[in-house]
Amino acid sequence: MKMQKIIMLAGVTSLLAACGGANKIVEPSDLNEQRAFFDFDSSVVTQEAQNNLLGQSLYMKHHADTKIQIAGNCDERGTTEYNLGLGARRANAAKAVMVKDGVEAKRISTISYGKERPWKLGSGEETWKMNRNATTTVK
Repeated sequence: MKMQKIIMLAGVTSLLAACGGANKIVEPSDLNEQRAFFDFDSSVVTQEAQNNLLGQSLYMKHHADTKIQIAGNCDERGTTEYNLGLGARRANAAKAVMVKDGVEAKRISTISYGKERPWKLGSGEETWKMNRNATTTVK
């Protein structure tokens, strides 16, 4: 019975270690044009976006004099007013991840461009998913 528990524990540990590789936090060499992507009509930070933002947060912790601006962006669908609001929610959600991780809020400003500054031109899901983002720029 004891041996079965040890084997089961070893299996669970291996599984957790394998899953941990997908959630790797990587500090970027430069913060300019770092993008955290969002799902359609959402400002919820996905796990992938959170990992990206935590990497940016790590950079900010190692570079105490750096200040950034996070711009919330949307795809071309929806009204200008709606997308400006959604872009603001995305930028603020990205900022919140970094502040929660220990970056001083005063070092991060936010702005929304809504659908007015697409990263990729064109229509269709492949283009739209690239334009649903929060983009970081060093100030």
